[in-house]
Parts: sequence; C-alpha cells; structure tokens
Amino acid sequence: MEKKLGYLCGSWSWGGLEMNHLRNALWMKERRHQVFAICFENSPFHQNAVAWGIPTLLIPPHKKYYDFKKGRLLVDLLREHDISHLLIRSTYDMSIAAFAKWKLKNNLHVSYFMEMQFGVSKTNFLHTLRFRFIDLWSCPLPYLKTQVETMTRFDRAKIVEIPSGLDLQAFENLPDRYVIRQSLGLPETPFLFGIIGRFDPGKGQLLLLEAKKRIANPNIHLVFLGEPTKNEGDDYFQAMKKMIAENHWEHEVHLLPFRKEIAPFYKAIDVFVMASKAETFGMVTIESFAAGTPVLGSNAAGTKALLQNSACGMTFEPLNVEDLAAKMLAIQSKTNFNTAEIKREAARFNHHLVCEMVEKHLQLL
Repeated sequence: MEKKLGYLCGSWSWGGLEMNHLRNALWMKERRHQVFAICFENSPFHQNAVAWGIPTLLIPPHKKYYDFKKGRLLVDLLREHDISHLLIRSTYDMSIAAFAKWKLKNNLHVSYFMEMQFGVSKTNFLHTLRFRFIDLWSCPLPYLKTQVETMTRFDRAKIVEIPSGLDLQAFENLPDRYVIRQSLGLPETPFLFGIIGRFDPGKGQLLLLEAKKRIANPNIHLVFLGEPTKNEGDDYFQAMKKMIAENHWEHEVHLLPFRKEIAPFYKAIDVFVMASKAETFGMVTIESFAAGTPVLGSNAAGTKALLQNSACGMTFEPLNVEDLAAKMLAIQSKTNFNTAEIKREAARFNHHLVCEMVEKHLQLL
C-alpha cells in the first residue's frame, strides 16, 4: 500500500511550531511523498498549506483531551484517504492522535516531533497511557531526548533524534554585509547587535535595551526586526519606544518592519542576540549560523545546546542584564570568528538531511 503522510495541526496560531510542521510537509511533498495538511478551515495553517500547494483535509476544532466525537471524525478521514502515517508536533493534538491510533491500530503510524521542553515530569498514569499510542518520538536536540528518557515512561527504543531542518539556499550568495546594510537603511560602520521576532517580553528586546544602557557606547547599535504580536496590544512596543526616546537613541536603535526575506537581516548584523529566557530549540539561532553570523544567547535549553561550539558565539546568564552587557563587550572585541566555520555548524540542519532521517525512521522508502 502506498504510504501517505498526514500532518495534523489543531492550531489557530502561526508560530515556529506550525511553520516547522508545514515546512516539513512541503519538503516531503517535494521529495515525491503524498502528503496532506489536516487542519481547521481558514486557520493560518490551512491558508498557508493552500498557498504552498499542499493538499488539505479539514477537521472541526477539537478539545485537547478526550474529544472522542472529533476523534471518530479524524479516524473516518484517515480511513477515507488511506493515510498510513500521522505526524503531530503539538501536545494539543496528542490525545486525538492517540485515539486514532487506538482505533486504527497497525494501520496507522503516529509520530510526535517534540517542539516544547518539559516543565514537569510526565510519568503519571494518564500521560503514560497516552504515550503508549505513539510509535515514534522525535527530539531535535540531545537534551530533549534525555528529558523524554528521564521524565516519562516512554519506550526508549522508540525515541530518536531528528533536528529541526532549515532550507539553506536562502542564505547562499547574499550580497556583502555593507551592501545589505545600505539596502535596509542601516548605518555602515557601527557594531550591530540584532534580534528578530515579534516585539514581546518573550523575545527580550527590552533586556537588550537595558544592556545597552550599561554599556554607554554610541558605536554599539541595536537592530530590531519585527512587529507587535497581533491582537495582543502594543504595550511592550510602546515601552521599547519610550526607552529609546528617553535615552536619545533614535540614531542608535533601528526598528525594521517585518519582512519575509530574513536572510539579509542576519548577514547585515555583526551578532545575533537570542535573549529569550529559554528556547526549546531556537530556529533563529541556526538561521544566524546559516548566514555566518555569531550568536550571543541565553545559557539555557536549546540555545545552550546549540552554542556548545564556542566558535559560533557566546552565552550569558538568562535574563541577567549585567552579564549580557559584559558579554556584548566581550563578543565585540573577539575578532577570530570564522564565517565559514559558523556556516558549517548550520550544514547539519540542512533540510535534505533532515528529510532523509524522517524517511529512514518512518520507513518510507
């Protein structure tokens, strides 16, 4: 029987998790696998799947736990389209996927691609029962694999390590750094630290602004690319603008609007700052690697794991303004970062290699 992949996403959001899930579906489609995006009608996942030419199967919104009625609808859909593999990335979809596996048994293979680290142990009866219906648990980094091994009762033989993938083509043949700066309206000579992402406490723009106050060096500029989180107000953005105005940094802090082509941003800055308290993985870190740009990141979770190779950057104590300021000065003075070596670190996340691993562990070939 031909193997068909269903990428289930019961989400109304369009963040890193949803993007990674749909990107993987697109890459597998490009590798001539038959894929379907299983999602809510008019959700961002649905809209982007249609835009990317990925066939869609629509399901009604379901509850996180014990939604047996919607689970039966999912089972009927999987049967109707002969879907052999169900792939999920969100714990929100785990219960309904487990129900589908229970009903379809060996006719369905369920894979969970972990995107969020554990906060507490998951060894209780209900978690253990739900996990029994997962055939493969994929972790993007070794520390997450260790979490699953030590904080659940999941069968270790079914745990694999598959990193998140990145299409490196967008980072190839970029113009010279100073040409890009000119095109983005950035000054050519200052040392630029940058953050990309929504203007939100979780991204740490205010933390970086506070660190700049400690440094008091007009040759150190900051670049923020993004916009406030939609439908959640702009209080954080207003606080950013207030601090910029109070310190007369209008020519030292640069606010760039969101743009689809992000590779030039990474090439334009000298150092990318991952200021979040703890990112499970941090796609932006490997995006910076792909551009050959070093990273200054929080010494926690995925960022810590990705920056074990000191040739790619430095770490600072999470949420510690003083340590961030000190490390900004330290990384500014370090002159031996090798662009080619940083890019080599990104090469192991090449989406072609990642898809080969998915094919191998899901036995698709």
